[in-house]
Amino acid sequence: MEQAMRGFFLYLSRNKALTKVAKKYGLQFGAKRFVAGDTINLAVDVIRGLNNKGLDVTIDYLGEFIESEEEAMEMTNQCIEAIQAIGRESIESQLSLKLTSLGLDLSSDIAIQNMKRILDEAEANGVFVTIDMEDYSRCEKTLRIFKELKTKYDNIGTVIQAYLRRTENDMKELDAYEPNLRLVKGAYKEPKEVVFPKKQDVDENFKKIIEMHMLNGHYTAVATHDDKIIEYTKNLVLKHNIPKEQFEFQMLYGIRTEKQEELVKDGYRMRVYVPYGTDWYGYFMRRLAERPANVAFVLKGMSKK
Repeated sequence: MEQAMRGFFLYLSRNKALTKVAKKYGLQFGAKRFVAGDTINLAVDVIRGLNNKGLDVTIDYLGEFIESEEEAMEMTNQCIEAIQAIGRESIESQLSLKLTSLGLDLSSDIAIQNMKRILDEAEANGVFVTIDMEDYSRCEKTLRIFKELKTKYDNIGTVIQAYLRRTENDMKELDAYEPNLRLVKGAYKEPKEVVFPKKQDVDENFKKIIEMHMLNGHYTAVATHDDKIIEYTKNLVLKHNIPKEQFEFQMLYGIRTEKQEELVKDGYRMRVYVPYGTDWYGYFMRRLAERPANVAFVLKGMSKK
C-alpha cells in the first residue's frame, strides 16, 4: 500500500497542469509545513529563526518544468537574488539548486553559463552552492557539469544518491576533485535495473559511501532523517576520530524539528534544507511520496480551510 501511495504522489509531482493550479492558489493544504514561503523575504525570516536556534541552512528557490531560455534566466536571477539576500542580511545559509531549473534540458551549455553567473555571485558573497541530484536520466550530465565547474570554483558541491547502483563508482571518480558531497538515500522512482530494490541494500550502501567519503578526508553532509543512519555516523566519527568540522547532518525543513535541535545541543553541525518560491507543488508531492504519513498533515490543513 505504501509503495502504491509513493508511486501515486511521484506521478502527481510530474503533473504540469496541477503545478499551474498550485501556483495560482498559493501555499495551502499543509505545504507551509515544508516550504518557507513564496518570496525571498519570507524565506529570510525563516532562516533567521533557524539560525537563532543554532541551525545552519541551505536555501532552494523551487522551480519545475523549465521550457525556455527566458525561464532559465529568470531562475538564475532568483538564485542570485537569494545569494545577495544572504550576504545583505548576514544570515547563515548556503544555496541549493537543480540544473534543470537553469536550463539543463535545453542544453548543457545554457546550464553551465547560468551556473557560472550564480557561482561568481556566490563567491563574492561567501556563499557555498550545492547542485542537487535529480533523476537517473540526468545523473551523468549533472556529474559531468559538476566536475567541469569544480576545476574553476571552490564554492561548489553536489549530491550522491545511495539507492543507485552506480554510486560507488561515481564516488571513486569524484575523489580526485576532493568534493564536498551531500549523501542521500534518493527519492525518485527509477527503473529497477539502476537501483537497489530493497531498503536494506540501500541502507547498507548509504553506510558504505558515508564511510568512503569520510575516510577519504572530504567534507560530508549526511542528509537523513533515519535514526539508524544518524547513529551509524556518530559511531563512525568516534571510531576514526573524525573532527566535527569535517561533516554535518542535514534534514528537510518541517521534518523532525526536535531531532534537528537535539543534534545541535549535542554539538553537531545541523543544516536545514529550506525551499521557497511559487513553484512548490512538485517538491511538496515528493515529500508526501517519501513519507505518506505526511498526508495526515495535509488533511489537517484542509480541515482548517
